[in-house]
Amino acid sequence: MGIAERKNRQKQALRERILEASRAIVMREGFAALSMRKIADAIEYSPATLYLHFESRDDIARALCAEGYDQLLASLAPHARIVEPQARLRAIAHAYVAFGLANRETYRLIFMEDPSYTDSALGGASAGGASSEAGQAAAEGANPEAGDAAFRLLIDSVDELKAAGRVSASADSHTWVEALWATLHGIVALTLTCPVYPQSPVEKLVDAAIDAWFGAPDAKRSPRAAGGTRSRTAAKRKAADANAQTNAQADSPLAASDTAPAERDGKVSA
Repeated sequence: MGIAERKNRQKQALRERILEASRAIVMREGFAALSMRKIADAIEYSPATLYLHFESRDDIARALCAEGYDQLLASLAPHARIVEPQARLRAIAHAYVAFGLANRETYRLIFMEDPSYTDSALGGASAGGASSEAGQAAAEGANPEAGDAAFRLLIDSVDELKAAGRVSASADSHTWVEALWATLHGIVALTLTCPVYPQSPVEKLVDAAIDAWFGAPDAKRSPRAAGGTRSRTAAKRKAADANAQTNAQADSPLAASDTAPAERDGKVSA
């Protein structure tokens, strides 16, 4: 191993130590508690050393966001193999919310702290505009293609539902997916920030959101088929009511009145 390669490895190892310590502080105390001095104390280096790797706390935050977003995408990936599109959307929705609630500070940092952090995680313009070497590394570490692929997966799922006639053909799939994402983010964000929310189990909220957008999972019949079923059910009910009425008439005292005149006549004759 050459000197240059060894120095590069040492530099990368120290960078990872800085991120690891930063991540631990954020997870334990929240992002507001993160400072360059606190990170330096945690890794037993001077604050000046940190600035050789990260220009600022914001650069560290962007790097953590990029890592966190990759973890989020990894948690969604297994559900891409689900064949049925609505079941796929439902599973991805549950996985998204579960990640946000299981990794609260990471989710806050990615989506609820600073728009530039979010942009960096998703590979946006501000990530590319980071001035320091560390900021540029964070931008390069962000994977916009992976983010696009995840979004594309959701759009394709909606397109499949449209092709099957389960979503209006006039619906804009991109808009629907953005609205669905906003709904899921709202569930996570309100759960993290509002003490009285939710009053219903989170899993039920996710299911209700998917059902509202795409219909309940047992609603598989067409309106015509459902109408035919209702008609047949109504006919059966009507027939049952008629039979019940006939039986009731046969058992009532009025049914015996047909023989009453003869009996009375017999008594008179006697």
